[in-house]
Amino acid sequence: MVIELEANQIQIQRILQSKVFRTSEVQRNLLNYLAEKSLAGSAHTLKEYTVGLDVLGKPPSYDPRQESVVRMHIARLRQKLAEYYRTEGTQDPIIVDLPKGGFKVTFESRPLVAPESVPAPPASHRRERMLAVCLAMALVCGGYLGIRLWLIDRGQGPAGAPGFRSGSTWTPELQQLWAPLLSSNRRLMVCLSTPLFIRVPGFGFVRQSSSNDWSDGSEAQNFSSLNEALHVSGAEPTYGFTGVGTASGAFLLGQFLAQRKQDVLLTRSDLISMPEIAMDNVVFLGPVAGKQMEAIPVDQQLVLDQKGIRNLKPRPGEPAFISDHAPQGARDVQESHALITQVPGLYGNGQILYFSGNEIPSVMAAVQAFTDPTLARRLVSKLKGANGSLPHSYQVVLKVRSMDDMPIDITYVFHKELSATKQSASARP
Repeated sequence: MVIELEANQIQIQRILQSKVFRTSEVQRNLLNYLAEKSLAGSAHTLKEYTVGLDVLGKPPSYDPRQESVVRMHIARLRQKLAEYYRTEGTQDPIIVDLPKGGFKVTFESRPLVAPESVPAPPASHRRERMLAVCLAMALVCGGYLGIRLWLIDRGQGPAGAPGFRSGSTWTPELQQLWAPLLSSNRRLMVCLSTPLFIRVPGFGFVRQSSSNDWSDGSEAQNFSSLNEALHVSGAEPTYGFTGVGTASGAFLLGQFLAQRKQDVLLTRSDLISMPEIAMDNVVFLGPVAGKQMEAIPVDQQLVLDQKGIRNLKPRPGEPAFISDHAPQGARDVQESHALITQVPGLYGNGQILYFSGNEIPSVMAAVQAFTDPTLARRLVSKLKGANGSLPHSYQVVLKVRSMDDMPIDITYVFHKELSATKQSASARP
């Protein structure tokens, strides 16, 4: 049963990442929502009105008898699923369908067919496939978080706080750090950084770290030039990969949250929608936030840069730039920095927690600071005020010494309390 559930969840993620669904955020959100309800066994309780409110953002005054928007999108979703299995999904092991007359998504195993002998692909195609597999491994690790969170044992937690569950490592300091997100009745959305990669036919995948938006004119021009230089055509964007540090941090976070919070969902930075950000608490992991997360007004004073962290308003004695230092040799100790940011959500409602960093150990260390009892105790001792409470909004810089991409020493550098007044900023955590 568990294996079947995991396989079905992976199939849904495969469909959501496909070309067919890439251009339709509404259809991605609708399929993801219905699949979650179906796998949880609650799809039979869904009504047209509920789907309109939860997925399409309709107001409480929405009347399905007067407006057929839900039925229209459901019909379109069936068409897109059929299109997917006619094109990209012809060899998928599981067939996902949405039968007429309800909102329940079904999952059927594709009958096995004896393999035919086919010639080996050209060397360039083999290289491209191998690179794709290597890059996809990181996303699979991150996806494991979402699969495991489906298996959460529901319950109440310490002090009767909704959403909490007791655990042997739960401490007062961990409760202080997580209370704004876990004690809320809002769902918790875990969002993984998925930067822009470009698939170049016959060569593999290319990433330009300075850009994360394919719709940007300069980005399209850059890859048009690349096509000409390589004498190829058909380069296309993909957001289907995440970094090893992000995936590792997600795994640690999944182990921590699985015992302490119900209603935890997983998404990617290119798929998260503004209604989700408005209605949920969000935990973001990774260096690249995506356009929806970047659109949130944040009065931040520390900004992640490609080579470290920029201090926009340095106080006396503080550096204007905190630089990461790459190791000189394969066995040398690396020094990087993690940036943790906690701010209110949209319109001041809910909470958003960022675990950011440029290097693999950075994101891992940021998550460890919020999940390891010893590190949490040290962090809270630096953050709490004279009254013993933590700031409502703050940013923290951690120095991370690591070897072989594994944090070996995590130390507090400094933190800044943020103003309650939100302001737009050009760069994000």
